Amino acid sequence: MTEEREKVGVLLISYGSRAAALIDALSRSASYEARLFVADKQRNPFNVTHAEKHVVIPDLDVEKICDFVEANKSSIDFGICGPEKPIIAGVRDVVERKTGVPMICPTKRYAIEGSKASQRYLIEDCCAEANPKFKVFHHADYKSVSEVKEALWAFLDNFGDEVAVKPDKPAAGKGVGVWGDHFTSREHLFTHFRSIFESGSDVILEERVEGEESSFQAFCDGKRLLALPDTRDYKRAFDSDLGPNTGGMGSYKDTADWLPFIDEHDREEEVLLVQKIFNKLRGNGSNDELRGIPLYVAFMHTREGAKILEINSRPGDPEIMNILPVLENDFVDLCFRMIEGTLSRLECAKKATVVTYAVPMDYGGYRKRDSGDRRVDLSAAYALQDTYGDHLRVYPGSMELREDGNTYALGSRAVCTVGVGETMEEARELSLEGIRNIDGALWNRWDVGAAHYIERNIKKMRELRG
Repeated sequence: MTEEREKVGVLLISYGSRAAALIDALSRSASYEARLFVADKQRNPFNVTHAEKHVVIPDLDVEKICDFVEANKSSIDFGICGPEKPIIAGVRDVVERKTGVPMICPTKRYAIEGSKASQRYLIEDCCAEANPKFKVFHHADYKSVSEVKEALWAFLDNFGDEVAVKPDKPAAGKGVGVWGDHFTSREHLFTHFRSIFESGSDVILEERVEGEESSFQAFCDGKRLLALPDTRDYKRAFDSDLGPNTGGMGSYKDTADWLPFIDEHDREEEVLLVQKIFNKLRGNGSNDELRGIPLYVAFMHTREGAKILEINSRPGDPEIMNILPVLENDFVDLCFRMIEGTLSRLECAKKATVVTYAVPMDYGGYRKRDSGDRRVDLSAAYALQDTYGDHLRVYPGSMELREDGNTYALGSRAVCTVGVGETMEEARELSLEGIRNIDGALWNRWDVGAAHYIERNIKKMRELRG
């Protein structure tokens, strides 16, 4: 006789495929039956299907989310926030204060991705060796555009032109300009700088660091961090890393905890650097305000060691989708342990995973115009799951279930497939097989996790390190 599972109510604040992956992980709990209360940016078809109660809050306004929690708080044991906007706006502070429902995400005070300048100062304070050289141009320090341009030119005269230009505030991974990729003259650099500056944001200039990138994530209960395996994100729109930066066209995880182009020593360096930052934020003993994934760190592995490109305070999208399908812990139990401050062990299957996103035709400038039908049919991709079981996941993201019963792609990354395999190539083929069975006017990168791409990364690291 099957033992009845304990019911647990979970609030999920949702935007994108990341939320579908979280729901999937909650639903696979062996010990708990998750009752899902979803506050969603749109009627995501996956979320609607799995939720006991589903509400659409297009702007993910914190007060509206709190009203939804208040109306259902007797049934909700805890909440999880996936997207960064509500975290930065203080959703945990508001929900916990007004309803008493514990939230798995940092408080507003520790929403570290709210300011890139603050990140730079924090890293300089606790692990300066991982900080690229930088300068912050504070908006309040300059009276005019010509004045800030003069200061910028003086800085470049001393520093050199090979820099990255970043807005202080989050821009969904799309506000960064890099010398050699986005501009090759000072005037073009200043055009990018000015677009940020005139929006009212401070601007950070950083040295352009050469190397290979990895994404580091860790669950946290306020007392300790439990590191998740490294992943590699594909930010550029098109194959071979061409085209504009996007929110991420896909990602992969290898069978080891580190990536093919780095080694165990590099992984240990990552853990040590993140632990230094955590120790600084945690203070003496414990800091419950850091609960969740407060340190999702983008590293660049260079000739001189690891440099930190940025830090986020939420699960990665797409990177968390590489992890959750192979998480061997009961995810609901992990959530309770984060809340209770009893995190102790984390296990992931030694499998490779590849995430591939399918996106609308006009996404990333693939087509300048697209007047085609936005309907997307996922039924054939879902049917493949009956064949491949846990080796294939299909997670809708920027999609909407409408009154006519059909699902439609919206403006951003529509749906991802996750392949899980004994090798990277097996995982990649499963992910692409899922993509090929999605019926709709969508496109995708074909080289996420490809052997030739990874070999190029390995070769580059060898050349950098001699």
